[in-house]
Amino acid sequence: MNRILLQYLLPLLLPTVVYLVWWWATGCRQAATGDGSGTRKPASLTQGPWFWLVLAGVALMSAGLIHTALTTGEAPGGRYVAPHLEDGRVVPGRVVRD
Repeated sequence: MNRILLQYLLPLLLPTVVYLVWWWATGCRQAATGDGSGTRKPASLTQGPWFWLVLAGVALMSAGLIHTALTTGEAPGGRYVAPHLEDGRVVPGRVVRD
């Protein structure tokens, strides 16, 4: 579950969370300066930074996937033994070095 959270959800949701925090903080600043409105409506999708949020999410997800591909796995040259039953127990798959 942690792997799914860190590799897929966090890179996609973090830019949106940062944007919403920024939006909330600038709204508090506008209320403190007294612009008179008292309320704020979010910008429409065509006016907001949604393109950049999606692009940042895809970039972070790609970086996570590349990192995972480069730092995990088995070195080439082994023989894969598929999972099988041995004495009534399931023996997990593994790579055997010859």
